[in-house]
Amino acid sequence: MMSPGQLYKTLEAPCEGLYKEKGSRFLSFGFPVSTEEEIRRQLGLMKKKYFDARHICYAYRLGPEGEPWRANDNGEPASTAGKPILGQLISFELSDVLMVVVRYFGGIKLGTGGLINAYRAAARDALAHAAIVEKRVLETVTLQFSYDRTDKVMKAVHDTQAVIVEQSFQEGPLPCRLVVKVPVPGSHVLLSSLE
Repeated sequence: MMSPGQLYKTLEAPCEGLYKEKGSRFLSFGFPVSTEEEIRRQLGLMKKKYFDARHICYAYRLGPEGEPWRANDNGEPASTAGKPILGQLISFELSDVLMVVVRYFGGIKLGTGGLINAYRAAARDALAHAAIVEKRVLETVTLQFSYDRTDKVMKAVHDTQAVIVEQSFQEGPLPCRLVVKVPVPGSHVLLSSLE
């Protein structure tokens, strides 16, 4: 199991690829994503844009461990589309990625082996043209502190390269509240700023 602070690979930006076989065209699109909500939104956009396509198949992996994941054949024979697409995400060791392959049928059936090869090749073509980056696994830390600690806490946030996710101010002895994402090696620095 990967511990926070470690690195994993993902896409820096969307990527595209293409594979042609016996008149069929397989357009492939990779997207960096981090939530299932983003995935649903992106799939909705793809279905609108490519409404005239025969199949819109996809696979995704989320999080540093590649879970949750899903593969969808969208009407192609079982395991001939989504699984080969997912296999490429695994082969490239990518996560936080949605890979969509849009098929325009060319009139000639490819058979099970042909479909598996076509979806695999289309996904691989997009990933071969992708900018792949490493992302650090982050831990979410909630900090509550008094106003007089604000400078020290904000310096620790800056020094650890923490990302502020949420901030609020309320009544009480510890009126300041920050939720941040930080690499684990830096979480102890943040926590010590509260002492």
